[in-house]
Amino acid sequence: MSNSSSFDEFLLLAFADTQELQLLHFSLFLGIYLAAFLGNGLIITAVACDHHLHTPMYFFLLNLSILDLGSISTTVPKSMANSLRNTRAISYSGCAAQVFLVVFLLSAEHFLLTVMAYDRFVAICKPLHYGTIMGSRACVRMAAAAWASGFIYSLLHTGNTFSLRLCQGNAVDQFFCEIPQILKLSCADSYLREVGLIVVSVFLVFGCFIFIVLSYVQIFTVVLRIPSEQGRHKAFSMCLPHLAVVSLFVSTTAFAYLKPPTISSPSLDLVVTVLYSVVPPTLNSLLYSMRNKELQEAVRKLFQLVQAQQQ
Repeated sequence: MSNSSSFDEFLLLAFADTQELQLLHFSLFLGIYLAAFLGNGLIITAVACDHHLHTPMYFFLLNLSILDLGSISTTVPKSMANSLRNTRAISYSGCAAQVFLVVFLLSAEHFLLTVMAYDRFVAICKPLHYGTIMGSRACVRMAAAAWASGFIYSLLHTGNTFSLRLCQGNAVDQFFCEIPQILKLSCADSYLREVGLIVVSVFLVFGCFIFIVLSYVQIFTVVLRIPSEQGRHKAFSMCLPHLAVVSLFVSTTAFAYLKPPTISSPSLDLVVTVLYSVVPPTLNSLLYSMRNKELQEAVRKLFQLVQAQQQ
């Protein structure tokens, strides 16, 4: 039986066989990556530079944009480079790094979205105590806890996945190294260890999701009691972007990792993986900035500053 360490490289999924289709894949991914880079980069710069946005909500949004930028940068550029070079190869260490970074950044994002739900809960349900509960030190600790939890969680998954013996070759049916696809290459007797860890992970993820749902049940209960329509509109505008991001992220990730094997196919797996790994990092910045006048104003000032410096 082969051990995972006997492979020097893995073979990733090829999007297309012809050079024309490979260039189309490269162009499509380039457009998506540039959109994600621009959107998240603008949020990071605007929040960092505008002192009006130095609040807990925007501090967490800054962290979310960094995580989104990191996660899409871990997978898409390598896939683009392989299309240009007409190769499927990724080194063993490169594959391990991809698994670690993807799990680290996506799990940290899930924990951060849970913290952001708590921030919205305190802002709307306990507004008089908001400044005390969500002080700068508390916010830094919460964000650090999300990053640290993601790091530890990823370390466990990556270490366990790459300690498995591989008996089914080294061809990964995905455009980046993904744990479920690597598990398909493992021997039956060693597969169960990672499955056990995934079951524990599911309970942890759904625990966070239930916390988010309960937070929003209480938030909407309070919002619907606000007498003025303007007050209700303002409260909803604070919460709906976060709720949209959570729904997109959790639904696509849950389907990717929990769908039954009977409905699994290479094309479906590819679509689902793109939905949870590429779409959210690209759309999150748009969802948050679409109806956020403070953020739009900060971005506008940023462009004005750049134009003034160029003149």
